[in-house]
Amino acid sequence: MHTYNETRIAGPPERCFRASADVERWPEILSHYREVRFTRTGASPRVLMRAVRSFGPLPYPIWWESDMEVDAEGGVVRYRHVDGITSGMDVEWRLTPDGDGTRIVIVHDWTGPSWPLIGGFAARRVIGPHFVHVVAGRTLAGIKRAVESGPARGAA
Repeated sequence: MHTYNETRIAGPPERCFRASADVERWPEILSHYREVRFTRTGASPRVLMRAVRSFGPLPYPIWWESDMEVDAEGGVVRYRHVDGITSGMDVEWRLTPDGDGTRIVIVHDWTGPSWPLIGGFAARRVIGPHFVHVVAGRTLAGIKRAVESGPARGAA
């Protein structure tokens, strides 16, 4: 499974990076995130994320735990999912200057859950397009709103 999400934000890369990497604040600025907390800190941080993927009026709770790597100088945040249905998923956020703004790309790569016969199919046809891609799109839209709303709104 491979998903790709992209947006352009009218804000400097440093500010966009802060909003993207300061995951503990995500529940304050992203309505679909319920909890984000570090379960391990230091040189190899691990983060637990709980969110909701809504299907119309029906909220479906989702969660995962990831090892997180932050490269502020390179404008990259990487995650390796280590627990939850998406265990083994690799995620990369790449932020690059784009004129007077910032381009953010999120890529998810995963072979799928270890379910016999249907794991890869489930990843490519259900989990990737209907959960991962949708949640990443909402996350980028929320980061964009927060950054573009200005410092008075606590964006970054």
